[in-house]
Amino acid sequence: MTEQYHRWYSQYLHRDMEMLVFGTHGYPVILFPTSMGHYYQNKDHGLLDSVRWFVDNGLIKIYCPDGIDQESWYNKSVHPADRARRHADYDRMLHEEVVPWAMHETGKWKVCTAGCSFGGYHAANYAFKHPERVAHMFSMSGAFDIRMFTDEYYDDNIFYNNPVDFLPGSNQPELWQMNIILGTSDNDICKGYNYQLSHILNQKHINHWLDVRPNADHDWPIWKEMFPHYLSTIK
Repeated sequence: MTEQYHRWYSQYLHRDMEMLVFGTHGYPVILFPTSMGHYYQNKDHGLLDSVRWFVDNGLIKIYCPDGIDQESWYNKSVHPADRARRHADYDRMLHEEVVPWAMHETGKWKVCTAGCSFGGYHAANYAFKHPERVAHMFSMSGAFDIRMFTDEYYDDNIFYNNPVDFLPGSNQPELWQMNIILGTSDNDICKGYNYQLSHILNQKHINHWLDVRPNADHDWPIWKEMFPHYLSTIK
């Protein structure tokens, strides 16, 4: 696979950001790392190898930005309000820097977001907040209720970055046009979160696929089976 490394100064995070990009052309996929993971994690764990055929044939171009979970939701050394504000900065960085970059390079008007475990949260949160920018959302063993990280504190930044809270009241028409896949498995520790989000989508009559795989754990082997299957649904 063609691989490029990028480093730039983010005006929204006020620090350098790093990203790997795989492929030369094709539909843009923003692929997030898992909890406190970095831009190289999905490559190191073989997730990129599982979709090599799509990349080598020019069907998709994958953007793997760095995560900042250790500065936001996982940063227990600061107040939950500061954790939420830092994530809001990350969302602005994605919206104003990474996503426009991917759309410009590929000539597409929308992107796909994807991720495993906590990367599934990032994929869903960005997609449901900004459906005008996202045509496909693939979460693999994601968890979607951010309140587990907020020590019972609550504010607008938490509400608007918590899909199970803001999604029920959202009426953006692009939500009903999105290709949404929630991947989970029988032994997935996050299975309940996927059923909860599926219930919310069903209540809003938003079409989606709740894919529950048998005899699989919350781990890379099942995600490497799911990801190429889900990418095959991009038209």
